[in-house]
Amino acid sequence: MRDRDRWVLTDGAWTASASERHRTVADPATGEPVGDFPAGCAEDVERAVDSARRAQPGWARTAPAERAACLHRMAERIEARADELAELVTGEMGKPIGDSRGGVAAGIGTLRQYAELGPLHRGRSLQGGWDATDLMVHEPRGVVAVITPWNDPVAIACGLLGAAVVTGNTVVHKPSERTPHTGALLAELMAAELPPGVLTMVPGDRHAGEALAAHPGVDLVAHVGSTAAGRAIAAVAARTGAATLLENGGKDPLIVDTGVDVKWAAGQAATGCFANAGQICTSAERIYVHRDVAEEFLAALVQRAEELRVGPGRDEETALGPLVDRAQRDVVDRHVRGAIEAGARLLTGGYVPEGPGAFYPPTVLADCTENMDVMREETFGPVAAVRVVESFDEALELARESRYGLAATVLTPSMANAQRAWRELLVGTVKINAVFGGAPGGAAQPLRASGHGFGYGPELLDEMTHTKVVHLSPLP
Repeated sequence: MRDRDRWVLTDGAWTASASERHRTVADPATGEPVGDFPAGCAEDVERAVDSARRAQPGWARTAPAERAACLHRMAERIEARADELAELVTGEMGKPIGDSRGGVAAGIGTLRQYAELGPLHRGRSLQGGWDATDLMVHEPRGVVAVITPWNDPVAIACGLLGAAVVTGNTVVHKPSERTPHTGALLAELMAAELPPGVLTMVPGDRHAGEALAAHPGVDLVAHVGSTAAGRAIAAVAARTGAATLLENGGKDPLIVDTGVDVKWAAGQAATGCFANAGQICTSAERIYVHRDVAEEFLAALVQRAEELRVGPGRDEETALGPLVDRAQRDVVDRHVRGAIEAGARLLTGGYVPEGPGAFYPPTVLADCTENMDVMREETFGPVAAVRVVESFDEALELARESRYGLAATVLTPSMANAQRAWRELLVGTVKINAVFGGAPGGAAQPLRASGHGFGYGPELLDEMTHTKVVHLSPLP
């Protein structure tokens, strides 16, 4: 575990935080402490941003191929310590160890992807006249603040950090206060392949995040996390002039159309609602099922939920680990209790277990309505909230009624309904007949309260750069 006094990474060295506050991370499966870390402060942020600013001009002049080679070496270094990183993820936020290993592998793959794409990042030229040419070139924004979440701390950080660094930016990373040891080890491994100051890190809670987002030396703030935090960052950036890249909360709908194989659809819904204990930005958070298949679908979904093995993430047999902490469990249980009080039927789960940890069982609610928090606000837990509809039209109309716009899933045998859905749903990603998945390198832009900008794929390189136009003409 990291030394209590060496948490701030600047100029290639780990130094003590100036913060007088410390926090403890607890294992969500046992409640036992994982370790302490400094809560961060404005002085830590100042040192990290200053280090990144001083390193940026030299890094921007580094050849793209050399920057890409650094990413390849980072991937190798992380791969060599993949098991250690996965153990940290499970220990700090609770997900099953197999899922943690998968997240680390995804991060490694993303670094290698950006190592290949970075040197090929596009530009174009325009011919203004026989002897005049305009060049449109992508240049690094400068210093990028990357604020990452706890639910997939390695994969998400590798994507944002890798894309920022390979395009010539320097980075100040603030990992989530719920997975600080994971974030610190990842930063240590990545920074070891970079010149001093190209990657810096500050630990801390929202106070450190606020200081980082508000720092006038930051040119872009990239944030994955809650909608409330994203809105606060956007407001601060409007005052400093920094650009923002935000992927925030969602309330993703899942539509189950008539004519589908019901057991398959229930399996898709169970995956969408219960994977990572429902703690995925694109989890299925509200289900609209056609009346023709509703009874059989609900029975199959309850069976799937009750078959899931709940337990500590370190147990290889565990399918559903604990929630990240008891505060998040309280939110989930409050949504479930409120729905039941408002008329929803509890079909399985829906209780706070006795004993240590932050466990909550996979829960299925029927007869949900749009006035319930479980259908309106992000629950971020293992809850399948189901509403029966009379038609695909009704399902589509209800699915559109949300302030969020992250993603949606449609399970249908009808190509016509699939075409309507992807055109009419007001979200960044529409998944037809697969609740998760997608091609490597895919990207989408979240809408409305879910954020803005491309957080993945080749388009993320565009977000990390600005376009400069150079007009070239000879002397007369």
